[in-house]
Amino acid sequence: MKKTLQLAGISALSVAFLAACGDNSENNTTEINNGGNNAAENNVDVNESDAGTDIGNNAADVEENNNGAEENNNAAEENNEAATEDFETLVVGASNVPHAEILEFATPLLEEEGVELEIVTFNDYILPNQALDEGELDANYFQHVPYFESQIEEFDYDFANKGGIHIEPIGIYSQDYDSLEDLPEGADIIMSSSVADHGRILMMLEEQGLITLEDGVGIEATIEDIAENPNDFNFQDNVEAALLPTAYENNEADAVLINSNYALDAGLNPMEDSIAIESADGDNPYANIIAVNSEDEDDPRTDILVEVLLSDEVQEFIEEEYDGAVVPVQD
Repeated sequence: MKKTLQLAGISALSVAFLAACGDNSENNTTEINNGGNNAAENNVDVNESDAGTDIGNNAADVEENNNGAEENNNAAEENNEAATEDFETLVVGASNVPHAEILEFATPLLEEEGVELEIVTFNDYILPNQALDEGELDANYFQHVPYFESQIEEFDYDFANKGGIHIEPIGIYSQDYDSLEDLPEGADIIMSSSVADHGRILMMLEEQGLITLEDGVGIEATIEDIAENPNDFNFQDNVEAALLPTAYENNEADAVLINSNYALDAGLNPMEDSIAIESADGDNPYANIIAVNSEDEDDPRTDILVEVLLSDEVQEFIEEEYDGAVVPVQD
């Protein structure tokens, strides 16, 4: 019995011990789980904190990048504005053909040099000099040297010659005759009313053997300076240069002498349609020039203009485009 009781006691103690161990295990498990939960909670807190920091940093980076991009855009705009301001507009008056065409070809070359060109076209020989004198133009490009000098003398303009660019040989045109030799005695010949052109016209006729001029008159010759007129030609000098092509088209005379710029503008080809054409060799004094007011003679913009117009690129354009009807001064 005693043994039984002892065993029972031992059993009871064992049960109690096991029960106690079971409670401790449950408690330990709970504490571990709670510890795990606490750690998870701590991890969540840490992660949330890190995420907040990252978002804040990313937002700051984005804002900084945006600010940098905006600054770059502003800098680019300022550079573009500065580049635009570097272009200095130069207003130049010109005849439609060939002067305005030559200037249009030269425009991108001038832009490379910082000069923005504005071209104002004219259809006569009077207004371009008036506009220059009144300050409406920075320069003009339409006239040859003798005309330029005659205008200064007549109107007391204070102009300066910046340099010759090209020569436009005058041609003789006829609807009825194929050569000067075919012109009949007493033929009517129309020429420009511009006295500055008379010398070159009469010298041309003298070179062709049609008339003889007084000795020494040269480019200043007028009709009154004709010493011999064996064919008794009748010279009419009352037609404005711009109207000469119309006189030719209307067959108003046996022959009409037309300035090449107006001939080209009227669709004529001076090298093919004329029955004779003026020589444009190195001795020809009728180079078309860039004219400016004397007070602006040292303007660097017109220095650049002349330099560009005399460049190989522009002079080659003149030579190829007009095939002898307009001759570069450097030829």
